[in-house]
Amino acid sequence: MSLPLPEARISAFEKMGFGMFIHWGLYSQLGAGEWVQAFRKIPFAQYRKLADTFTAADFDADAIAALAAKAGMKYIVLTTRHHDGFSLYDTCGLNDFDALHTPAKRDLIAEFVESCRRHGIVPFFYHTTMDWYWRGKHQDDNVFSEYTRVIDEDEFQEYLEYLCASVELLCKNYGKIGGLWFDGNWSRLNSNWQEDRLYGMIRKHQPDAIIVNNTGLIALGQTGHPEIDSVTYENNAAKPMNREGMKKYVAAEVCKTMNAHWGLGKNDINFLSPVEVVERLCHSRGCGANFLLNFGPTPQGGIPEYEKAVLNLVSRWMEWFGEAIYEPKPDTSLKCQGRDIVLRHGKDLYYFAHDLGITGLANVTVGLQGPGLRTIDNLKEKILSAHWMDNNEAIEFSQDFNNGISAVRCTGFPYGTHTGVRVMKITLD
Repeated sequence: MSLPLPEARISAFEKMGFGMFIHWGLYSQLGAGEWVQAFRKIPFAQYRKLADTFTAADFDADAIAALAAKAGMKYIVLTTRHHDGFSLYDTCGLNDFDALHTPAKRDLIAEFVESCRRHGIVPFFYHTTMDWYWRGKHQDDNVFSEYTRVIDEDEFQEYLEYLCASVELLCKNYGKIGGLWFDGNWSRLNSNWQEDRLYGMIRKHQPDAIIVNNTGLIALGQTGHPEIDSVTYENNAAKPMNREGMKKYVAAEVCKTMNAHWGLGKNDINFLSPVEVVERLCHSRGCGANFLLNFGPTPQGGIPEYEKAVLNLVSRWMEWFGEAIYEPKPDTSLKCQGRDIVLRHGKDLYYFAHDLGITGLANVTVGLQGPGLRTIDNLKEKILSAHWMDNNEAIEFSQDFNNGISAVRCTGFPYGTHTGVRVMKITLD
């Protein structure tokens, strides 16, 4: 079967490799996750009062973009509107449930886009398709109901008019953007979401935008409408994609929270460590997927200190090994042992070694698998050289072409060093 070639925008998206996801809105003030209104069934009249205390005083888009850039992230996806229906952008009269009608009195998306461009970051917009705030004929501010789930099909089509008009503002008012990241179609699986119309409008205004529509936990990695450019793996590990026979080359993206919530969970201390972030990034790239790491800012928009600290440590890993993250792609013909992976870019291979120990006496170092031979099966080209990317140490290698086995002799981390995953660059003839 034939393999489709990626369109230019999809190829560029895959080379971004590593991105930041930000879930921030009125719900952040309650500190109990982005679904808190639904889970606590907070009436709209009560929930709307959160807008009266939304100042965005700690939202510094420039600092966020700088933090992402330092960590080697190439794009940021920000929630312009989440399921509660509150918008961080100027809705231009579609409703008054936006940041311009709060004490913030700012178009926060305009600030975000400007700061991203200043730091060489590509801005992406998350936008919900499921909206609890939009109500049809039977609205009642004194109760909570997930209206877009329960309204009839005629009213649902009226809602889609509103949704399309909302997204069109994002496409027209902020210059060129990297893409749109939708979420919520899984809430009405049997309805006509008029995707042809929505995506056609996006292509009219933003022809190079990546279009993602999250399939959620129920359909991980599944493709959808022909205009979709990337499948999603929400809070899960990616799997290598088989694109044989596909009419269109589709990218893949893992989105993962730093803890167990997307929006701020002030009582959630179940955080990823820096090494876990690195391992998930490496696994995603080993499957050919981008890795989109989520943060839940503080009530008024600051990045919490722990997340900052983690990213600052990840940035050190990226300084050593970032070259291996962007351009290289999986070579499915090559096989490694254990959790190790190898990516290819031209005549260079990048070997990601896991579970290495520290060189030294056993009673003063924390031993893992340690140094030793690790194999690459099916490598038919001759190796010219191999070295660790962090300290340029040359690595011994051997090849048995008759049996299709190559081996590299991994040395342990120098004492005083441990990067979790260590990357070796192998140059081929």
